[in-house]
Amino acid sequence: MKRIGLAAAALALGLVLTGCNANPGLNDDSQGNTLGETQKGGTLNIFTDAPDIDFDPGKSQGLAITSLSLVHRRLTTWDIQPDKPGKVVPDLATDTGTVSDDGKTWTFTLKDGLKYENGQPITTQDIKYGIERSFSTELSGGLSYHKGLLEGGAEYQGPFKGEDLASIETPDEKTIVFRLNSSFGDFPWIVSMPAFSPVPEDQDDPSRYGIDPIASGPYKVESNQSGAEAVLTRNDQWQQDTDPVRTAGPDSVVFKLGQDASVTSQALISDSGDAKNGFSASFVPASQLAQVQNDPNAKSRLVTSGPGALAYLAMNTERPGLDDVKVRQAINYAVDKNTFRIAGGGEISGDYATTLITPGIPGREEYDLYPAEPGGDVEKAKSLLAEAGADLGTLTLLTQNSATFVAQAEAIQQALSRAGITVEIKSVDANTYSADATANDADYDLVLGSWQPDFPSANGNIQPLFDSSQIGNGNYNLSRYSNKEVDALIRKATETVDPTEAQKVWAEADRRIMEDAPVVPLTYNKNSFLHGSNVENFIIGEFPAYPVYFKASLKG
Repeated sequence: MKRIGLAAAALALGLVLTGCNANPGLNDDSQGNTLGETQKGGTLNIFTDAPDIDFDPGKSQGLAITSLSLVHRRLTTWDIQPDKPGKVVPDLATDTGTVSDDGKTWTFTLKDGLKYENGQPITTQDIKYGIERSFSTELSGGLSYHKGLLEGGAEYQGPFKGEDLASIETPDEKTIVFRLNSSFGDFPWIVSMPAFSPVPEDQDDPSRYGIDPIASGPYKVESNQSGAEAVLTRNDQWQQDTDPVRTAGPDSVVFKLGQDASVTSQALISDSGDAKNGFSASFVPASQLAQVQNDPNAKSRLVTSGPGALAYLAMNTERPGLDDVKVRQAINYAVDKNTFRIAGGGEISGDYATTLITPGIPGREEYDLYPAEPGGDVEKAKSLLAEAGADLGTLTLLTQNSATFVAQAEAIQQALSRAGITVEIKSVDANTYSADATANDADYDLVLGSWQPDFPSANGNIQPLFDSSQIGNGNYNLSRYSNKEVDALIRKATETVDPTEAQKVWAEADRRIMEDAPVVPLTYNKNSFLHGSNVENFIIGEFPAYPVYFKASLKG
């Protein structure tokens, strides 16, 4: 499966931008993570550092619980509850799909009475069109799992030239059938992604749809001004009894755009102005976490996720020296995970990591192939390097240029120097980082990354980062790792429809990859968010490590 584009919070270092009960729940510093009765009314403010918000589902990498979920519904969605594994549940569809043809055909039926904001009925033809338009070059940037899964998807270029995708069938206005290239057990999660939102073809202007879309969710876009704010108001055609998860508490939701995360955090700490009725879409900067924890009022409004996204050090396995497994194993022993975590904000910023499948993901198995204290085992590292006899010279470590990321890179640099490995840090802005890290001809030896799956399956942990098809071309196999045995395990797990059996294969792939040590798992990041004193039902589940926007409401 070809995966192009980064996850909703995915590769942004540390920004991440998921059942067995492997996740112990929220950090003890969190004071509230409960759901109660939803009060109706008021204006909820969401502060974001993004200068714009694009509501076009064909271009979105957003999670099923964040911004676009307020405006657009999908065939399925996520039921996220405090301290529980996330579940995929029906949204526009009556169920999570009927599978046939050994997992290669999936059929969904729409609920009765579904309408857009203008009263127009929602049909399966609208969903088919919405998916098809996501293939168009005019709408680049969205998640693309479905593009590699659907028959004919590799060649299809969208509907704007009059072509349709034959592997999506709509025998009537309420039935939609998907024919896949191969069996795929996680398809109910795939149809919860933004591209599976309905878009009425007669209302579509691709140049403006992100600013002024046609709503199927509880809110419609009243206005959307770049650099200022996007205002959502109630969609009176939305019916609560057809929607299992959205509570639609506020009368309106206002996205405050282009907000500096530190300034927003300070306003939330002070609980002043609009911040009293809002929350930040960005997590609290590491530099302000200590302030929050020392302020009882602010601390009572801090919600910290359980361990989530994997922060890791990838080694470019195509580079001389790093193509030796013993060298890579030595680096696993040499790294000091403690100083790395301190640089990210200390214990509240994450738990130490040893596996690739992250906490909260069904089927995850705990293991550690390179056991050492958090500070590492320098003597073991030196021994392995001596056995390898490698001359590494000076290794280039690529990272982003924010203070936290550079501090984490320096922690890696200092740790490796103890084993005699010289590292030079190359820090660049976020856009350059993404381009450099995913280029065909990668000019780095080491790179710091962070990854949160787009849906709670080990597929999202393993395939994008370690399948050989994901090297270069804008993809995220940053270690340039290629192993035919692992590719075969990934394919086997992907095509196994029974979830329990698939999870066993993913766990086998996890361990097999770590035997080759292309990366060092560092921490499972925890994200801390602040909300104002008038906000309630502000929750984070076991997956993902983000607030559930469509549950948040205001006190009466």
